[in-house]
Amino acid sequence: MFPRQFGGLTKRVGNRFSGMAVGKTVKQQRNVSVAEDAALGVMKAADYLQQTLAEICERHGITTDQYGMLRILRDAHPTGFARGEVAERCIHRAPDVTRMLDRLVRQRFAKRTRAAADRRCSVATITKAGLALLARMDDEVTGAIRTLTKPLSLPELQHLTRLTDALTR
Repeated sequence: MFPRQFGGLTKRVGNRFSGMAVGKTVKQQRNVSVAEDAALGVMKAADYLQQTLAEICERHGITTDQYGMLRILRDAHPTGFARGEVAERCIHRAPDVTRMLDRLVRQRFAKRTRAAADRRCSVATITKAGLALLARMDDEVTGAIRTLTKPLSLPELQHLTRLTDALTR
């Protein structure tokens, strides 16, 4: 949860928030630009969201990167994606996509088959067990995101989406 205090994000301290702006909480020795302060705020908010998702994933025996891959494969169900397609859709640049897919295969959450058109290429698909895992996690993830973004109104969430899209273009 990110309360709207003092005109911006505040730092989470344990289960409460301090009233300091993000730039001050990282104990900057110099004044930072508005752009630097904004970037720090985005990084802190992303880290907090990531930590929350990691706790949920840990309870279900997977990592956040595996969760992201399973969501990508669910979107491609039932046809699946080649490794390169999965890598392009990952939130984090993951040089070890093959290893992560192999781990999901070992856990029986995904499977890989050779593409009919090019036997050198494998296609990853989500299994019934992977779909069931995501189904068990969906409500918990949705609830956590709803809780974390509760302080923001719908127009603020829409604006935040536009701003983050602009940063990632």
